[in-house]
Amino acid sequence: MDTLQILEPVAGPEADDVCCAPSGKPALGVDEARQKALVFRALADPNRLRLLSIVKAGESGEACVCDLTAPLDLGQPTVSHHLKILVEAGLLHREKRGTWAYYSLVPGALERTAGLLASL
Repeated sequence: MDTLQILEPVAGPEADDVCCAPSGKPALGVDEARQKALVFRALADPNRLRLLSIVKAGESGEACVCDLTAPLDLGQPTVSHHLKILVEAGLLHREKRGTWAYYSLVPGALERTAGLLASL
């Protein structure tokens, strides 16, 4: 049977050579982390991903909430809830026309979202 080697903690001036120096790069700020987490949470739901895809694929670049319930097989209140989350995350823009709401992608939102992890 092999035995595990037990490492003793290094003390004294030698301890400074063992640990790495901080990178010096600024850490992600609280507000920036919250905004990024909001986007990640919005994208973490399959229905919201599908909604983004449907809106993006639309010929006019927008979609009425009334046209988004059937493809997802969800009720209008549920679809509206998912759309609200996407709007709050800054991914979709909402425009009210009469009794209906129309949704379109926020210009540059998908490109900014793609760069979220790279900017950490």
